[in-house]
Amino acid sequence: MASTKTAIFAAIIGNMAIAVTKFFAASISGSAAMLAEGIHSAVDSGNGVLLLLGISRSQKPADANHPFGYGKELYFWTLIVAIIIFALGGGVSIYEGILHLIEPKELSNPTLNYIVLTIAMVIEGIAWYIALKGFLALKGQRSIWRAIRTSKDPTTFAVLFEDTAALAGLLVAMAGIWIGHTFDNPYFDGGASVVIGLILSVIAVVLAYESKGLLIGESVQPRVLSSIEAIVANEDAVETAQRPLTMHLAPQEILVNLNIRFRRDLNAEAIEQAVDRIESAIRTAHPDVKRIFIEADALRRTERPAD
Repeated sequence: MASTKTAIFAAIIGNMAIAVTKFFAASISGSAAMLAEGIHSAVDSGNGVLLLLGISRSQKPADANHPFGYGKELYFWTLIVAIIIFALGGGVSIYEGILHLIEPKELSNPTLNYIVLTIAMVIEGIAWYIALKGFLALKGQRSIWRAIRTSKDPTTFAVLFEDTAALAGLLVAMAGIWIGHTFDNPYFDGGASVVIGLILSVIAVVLAYESKGLLIGESVQPRVLSSIEAIVANEDAVETAQRPLTMHLAPQEILVNLNIRFRRDLNAEAIEQAVDRIESAIRTAHPDVKRIFIEADALRRTERPAD
């Protein structure tokens, strides 16, 4: 989590500085692509603050109103970030691009735009490297896409998504401004703004999709589920067990529900000892498992009063 916060802080600082210079360049040159990039950087700065808010609120302790804690606050704020990227980042960029396509404006000397975009690429490149380094440290041997699909911490790839979109947008803006000025055709500048908006929209949809899955409740990774099943099956006191029901309450907080039928010859005390062994083994193998609920069929039968 510390590396994720570092990446977010780096992105916020970089985007705030870049947004000011982009808006200044856009006001001087009248470039729609540069204006779209300014909007993009401003939105990314706000999104970074929302991600930090989500991290902070998700760490609040459980209380009477939220007995399972506030871990899913992180997923909620990541979804809000995706909506903002789509509406403000993508929507406004496409809108501005269309306006410039309908009423194209002659571009002034693009030198300032090139300087600003080059500086922005350097700053965004540094932020992107920090985000990528943190993401690679967490992905292990998995492919990048597999790591994104199985990650339970959306901030690890949300920042990487935003920084990747930022670099792609800068390249598109640079190309649109250069082609438009070289061929004296302002339509390329407006078209570049539309393309930047589409890039942001795609990123927003992917981020929203991943956040939605986590928000409504995702199970643990298959290898973790198999490990829990093996721990239960290897307990001598267990006769049969249904497939465990698991859910991530937060990136490092897992809920496990077990429905177990213990051997019929065991008394309540022996079953309780078996339950303790199972819980201890699961928590030792998987420290992220914070809550375990076990429904014991044999225990219910043992405690049922006689007719």
